[in-house]
Amino acid sequence: MALEQTLRGEGLLRENEVLNDLLGFEGMHIIQRTDMLNFSLDSVLLANFVSLVKGVETIVDFGTGNAPIPLLLTRRTDAQMIGVEIQPEVADMAKRTVSINGLEDQIRILHDDLNNMPVHFATGEVDVVVSNPPFFKYEPSSNTNKNDYLTIARHEVLATLDDIVKNAAYLLNNNGYFAMVHRPDRLIDIIETFKKYKLEPKRMQLIYPKNGREAHMLLIEGRKNGRPGLRILPPFIVHEEDGSYSKEVLTYFNRIERTNK
Repeated sequence: MALEQTLRGEGLLRENEVLNDLLGFEGMHIIQRTDMLNFSLDSVLLANFVSLVKGVETIVDFGTGNAPIPLLLTRRTDAQMIGVEIQPEVADMAKRTVSINGLEDQIRILHDDLNNMPVHFATGEVDVVVSNPPFFKYEPSSNTNKNDYLTIARHEVLATLDDIVKNAAYLLNNNGYFAMVHRPDRLIDIIETFKKYKLEPKRMQLIYPKNGREAHMLLIEGRKNGRPGLRILPPFIVHEEDGSYSKEVLTYFNRIERTNK
């Protein structure tokens, strides 16, 4: 509470915002608003899943929101990160979140449409791209939320799957990595789109809410111009029968370690 008061006094926290701890990561904070899509376990799973091999220097996060994925990735790498966010108020929140955590030297927030990447980057300039994108296709008849922030975050209103994969392929160097969290019912679309832009699917993991239930999320990673060959990782269970987090999830909270320096 004292920290929140200090940040409000400094103008880093607005009246309609709250400061939350970044799940189980001590000393990391994130600014959130109740009328916006708050970060969830998706971001933690993706930050753990993506390959960060030695030599990775630049990472781009499409649709960074209030920047949870770049924040989490600072626990794994010293690489420079750029979070791309199209919504101005969300991008501003992300910038202040980065500042509050003292990570301005490692994370930069770019307020722009991801389709404008050629304005900011040369092709092949980036080592890794990640994205927790809108999951649902958008049609005029779609059952969307009346809140524009939530609609844009959940539905492909401003960025389609094709947009995301195409621009990831543009940014990535040869054999660069693109990792994404998405829904299993879009898997065929995802693989077809990866192939269209020469991102070869290399690793995939299905996420299950509980043992014995159907998968509700998937993690998938492709490599630019990679050789064919897809590895299916063991299933990941999120909750025990009593609703508590599984041992796998709790282990994730404690095992984000640096893999390249």
